[in-house]
Amino acid sequence: MRRALDLLYDAAARAAAFFMVGVLAMVLASVLGRLIGFNLRGSDAYAGYCMAAAAFLALAHTLKRGEHIRVNLLLERFGRRATHALELWSHAAGSLFCVVLAIFCVRLVWQSYTFNDVSQGNDATPLWIPQIAMAAGAIVLAVAMVDDFVLHVRRRHPRTSAEAKAELKLME
Repeated sequence: MRRALDLLYDAAARAAAFFMVGVLAMVLASVLGRLIGFNLRGSDAYAGYCMAAAAFLALAHTLKRGEHIRVNLLLERFGRRATHALELWSHAAGSLFCVVLAIFCVRLVWQSYTFNDVSQGNDATPLWIPQIAMAAGAIVLAVAMVDDFVLHVRRRHPRTSAEAKAELKLME
């Protein structure tokens, strides 16, 4: 199960990288189009869609690598039991938030599809298409957050960024 989850997080990160290249392509196409004298309609909107997709798809991978901002100032002041209880509470609250976010992202995609909502630009792109990546990223983030919560319940704490880097150095 661990391997499958890690593959899911890595796949989402690869998709995020793909969409970052999409941002680059759209911006370059727009700049080159202005220099050459043609207008690529909707390139700004597509760059925005790619940026949103990259951001959402990268969230789970970033969480699992321990790269999200984390404030340990409060946790360091308590003992092991209190720290564990606070960790459980924060991961439970984070899991709830991420699950609700995923539900509402999926709901947004469904509503955009049902109402045939299109972008305001000249390209009139159906909005459910770019919103799918946002919903997929939110779902993968919810899975990652619930995964972290389960690890804390079982007292198998997820790796931090420093631990992941140390592990990479050992592999070299």
